[in-house]
Amino acid sequence: MRTKMKGRISRIGSYAISSSIRDHQQQPCITCTTFNILAPIYKRLSNENCRESDCRAYWFGRNQRILDWLLYERSSIICLQEFWVGNEELVDMYEKRLSDAGYVNFKLARTNNRGDGLLTAVHKDYFRVVNYRDLLFNDFGDRVAQLLHVELIDPFSQCRNGDLRQEILIVNTHLLFPHDSSLSLVRLHQVYKILQHVESYQKEHNLKPIPIILCGDWNGSKRGHVYKFLRSQGFVSSYDTAHQYTDADAHKWVSHRNHRGNICGVDFIWLLNPNKYRKLLKASWSEAVFGMFKCLLRRASLTETDAFAFLKADNDGDYITYSGFCEALEQLNLTGHKHGLADEETKDLWVQADIDGNGVVDYKEFQQRIWKTTWSDQRNDLNDEDEDGFVKSSLEQTIGFSVKNAVLFPPEVEKGRWPENYSLSDHARLTVVFSPIRMPCSRLS
Repeated sequence: MRTKMKGRISRIGSYAISSSIRDHQQQPCITCTTFNILAPIYKRLSNENCRESDCRAYWFGRNQRILDWLLYERSSIICLQEFWVGNEELVDMYEKRLSDAGYVNFKLARTNNRGDGLLTAVHKDYFRVVNYRDLLFNDFGDRVAQLLHVELIDPFSQCRNGDLRQEILIVNTHLLFPHDSSLSLVRLHQVYKILQHVESYQKEHNLKPIPIILCGDWNGSKRGHVYKFLRSQGFVSSYDTAHQYTDADAHKWVSHRNHRGNICGVDFIWLLNPNKYRKLLKASWSEAVFGMFKCLLRRASLTETDAFAFLKADNDGDYITYSGFCEALEQLNLTGHKHGLADEETKDLWVQADIDGNGVVDYKEFQQRIWKTTWSDQRNDLNDEDEDGFVKSSLEQTIGFSVKNAVLFPPEVEKGRWPENYSLSDHARLTVVFSPIRMPCSRLS
């Protein structure tokens, strides 16, 4: 079993890179792995009335095995969540073994001394680190993210076109677990903050569109608002792209068995290519919140007419007032508490809903902005690719990625099952193979 498993992983890990470098007929590849490694401070031992952090032999051995697999697979990018930053011995073990294997490492603790955090490692054979940023949300969940700006180096020089640089923005994060429905908005806020940081960084450094890779444990499935929000911004799930799954194929794979015993797919490597037409971020955010608003209305079994009446409240006119809108948001638990929408965000939503700007929202505006809110997939550039995967276009060129392969380990999760004998973590490990291709730059839609 172990031999078979290693062989399968190697085909998309170090083998995929080394073989593509040797074979000049293929495009060179990079690989990216994301893995929530389950911090020992959270892992309960089934036969002991304690956490794994209390038993050095247990957490030390398990993390040595995790490192064995990571170094065997030798991905170009490694993004870990629930990294036990509070234990110096474990931190030293990861940093030494990864550094000895040629990786540049960046770690980040969650705020308020939670004990765990993130580790991002990139291999020096494939990347030059341009810049690094810590993103501290300072929110209810003490969540954080890492932003890494890198440039690809040889063997990717064959993809260069004059002074065309091959740069990537990499994000590693771990969003809040949705313990109750009110926290879904917190997770949406966290993703919005990440994209705001990325957008600000691009503007600050005057970056042209470059690929963005978002890695991590998103604590939400393909049915959730975070997923839809990222899709509305042009991001694609690399695993689903590799397996030609649609947004509706949420049941076909899982990546996590949570503390409630439920299995779900929450670990993603998102890719945004620079040839994607993107909506303005604030517009996508408003659409996401209105989508959540509508979901809550429908969950209350309200029809379209009932929902409009609910928003009208005690108003006698055939329209919604701002006070009625605010009251409805509070009744739906979207405002009125520390995790809810801020006053400025509520006002922004109202401006979006009041299309003609006359101070009220009539039935037509309600239909267009709230009830019939749709999540539209972003269009790809219409130019075709040639036989070598390079896009034929007279537009300004840049470097993007095609998804060549993706695999989840253990293999049972790819069939929607969770193996009982899996003990490395309560998450599956996801690795994706990318191949760089030339493509035209896009614009905001």
